[in-house]
Amino acid sequence: MYHEVIKDNKILARIIRGKEAWNDTTLSFFSNEEEFVQAGSWNYSEGKELKAHSHNKVMRSISHTQEVIFIKSGSLVAYIYDNENNLVEEVEAYTDDILIMLAGGHGYKILQDDTKVLEIKNGPYVGAELDRVRLKIE
Repeated sequence: MYHEVIKDNKILARIIRGKEAWNDTTLSFFSNEEEFVQAGSWNYSEGKELKAHSHNKVMRSISHTQEVIFIKSGSLVAYIYDNENNLVEEVEAYTDDILIMLAGGHGYKILQDDTKVLEIKNGPYVGAELDRVRLKIE
């Protein structure tokens, strides 16, 4: 259903292709329950109602930021790095693809003009100096 980038038994990223993300399955989650970010897709028919709800306040311990990107249009290359800043894999992503960054580092190169990407991260955001470090890539 999806491709995982793995190094030393650690999942660094999960790539869900658009044709798999937006299929006929009613509800598909691409995250494991223990991951800090949860991502899934819906596919319901007209008239389906989802019961109104709110979420309970639950204390969670978050040790790092995880990121999900959705490519609305265009394409890019995602560079996936391990925790030692070694490039593990380059992945091309296209319209409707979803990438979940779970560990290590990452970078992106846009391949088409007017590429549109939705980025979602867990918060709270504590500022660029505390929240991230630029990788020293040779």
